[in-house]
Amino acid sequence: MQAIHVCDHSTPAALYPFDARGVAKRFRHAAIFGALDALQPGETMRFCNDHDPLPLLAQLQQRYGERLGIAYQQREPGAIVIDFSVLG
Repeated sequence: MQAIHVCDHSTPAALYPFDARGVAKRFRHAAIFGALDALQPGETMRFCNDHDPLPLLAQLQQRYGERLGIAYQQREPGAIVIDFSVLG
């Protein structure tokens, strides 16, 4: 039985979906950093993945510090959804 992803639903205007499952692994982190760099304060990227990206979260903490809010929306095996919010 396939888990239902929060990313399968529509999102508000300031919430931009980023489905990492469709990005080649060798480009994934660069694509995520680029997407986050494009966000304005108050905007959120809804990140979807098939595994918990703990090494990525450590990199994001180093790169953005307290300017980036991180909130899990779904944390189940095979269905990870995290909102990354740019704080003003």
